[in-house]
Amino acid sequence: MAEQDKQDKQEQKLIDAATVLIVRDRPDGMEVFMVVRHHQIDFASGALVFPGGKVDLGDRDPLLRDYCVGAEGLDDKQLAFKVAAIRESYEECGVLLARNKGSHAYISAEELLKLEPWRDKFNSGLANMLEFAQAANLEFALDELGHYAHWITPDMMPKRFDTHFYLARAPEDHLAIHDGSESVDSVWIRPDDAIAEADAGTKTIIFPTLLNVQMLATRSGVADAFEKCGDVKTVEPFVQKNADGEPELCIQPDAGYGDIREPIKGMK
Repeated sequence: MAEQDKQDKQEQKLIDAATVLIVRDRPDGMEVFMVVRHHQIDFASGALVFPGGKVDLGDRDPLLRDYCVGAEGLDDKQLAFKVAAIRESYEECGVLLARNKGSHAYISAEELLKLEPWRDKFNSGLANMLEFAQAANLEFALDELGHYAHWITPDMMPKRFDTHFYLARAPEDHLAIHDGSESVDSVWIRPDDAIAEADAGTKTIIFPTLLNVQMLATRSGVADAFEKCGDVKTVEPFVQKNADGEPELCIQPDAGYGDIREPIKGMK
C-alpha cells in the first residue's frame, strides 16, 4: 500500500503557475504590491499574496514569441511561465508590463486606460495574450522579469503547484489596484511591515509567500533585490520530525532562506 501511495504521488500532475513581486522604491524603503485573495478562491483564500495564478492554455501559444522582448534563450515552457506572470499582473492589479511594438518604454497610463476593456475580457476568460498583443500592437516585456524563486507544493497536498516567482519594477505611472473578483483588497507594503503583520496575526501570509517576503526584506532596494534574481534553486518543502518527535515543514538549507523548520499542528 505504501508503494502504491508513493507511485500515486509521483504521478500526481503539477499545475503550472506564475506569480509576480511588483516592487518600487520609496523614501522610507522598498514596497511590494500584494493582494488579498477572495474567500471563494480554491487556493490561499483570504490570504495576503503576490498577484499570480495558473498558466493558461493561451499563454502557451508558440506565436507569442514574436510579441515578446526577452524571449531569446527561453524554451516554450519558460516562455509560458513569464507570459502568464505578465497576464496575471494585468488581470489582478492592472499593471501591464508591456510596450508599444518597437518602443523602449512601458505603455503610458493614458494608453493603459484605453486598454481597460481588455482587462475585463481577461477576467471573464474571453481573451488571450496573442489576441491582446495583435489588437493593441504590444510587445510583452519579458526582459523586465527577474527570476526570483521556484517552489513546488509538497507531495502530501491534494493539489500541487509548480510555481515560478518573478520580480518586476513597477511602471511609474500605472495605478496598481485589485480586480475585485479574485482579489478583494490590495496594498503597497514594506516587507518588514508585512512580516510584522503576519507575526501579529493581523494578516495571513502562507508559508512560501512569507519566506519570499522575508528574503525581500533583506534587500536595501529594488536594484539590490534584482541582484538576487537568477540564483534560483527549486524548493519542494518536506516533512520531518524534530528531536521531540513533532512534525515540521522544512526546506533544504541551501535554497537561500536559511534553516527553515515550521511546526505543523494536528499532524502526527
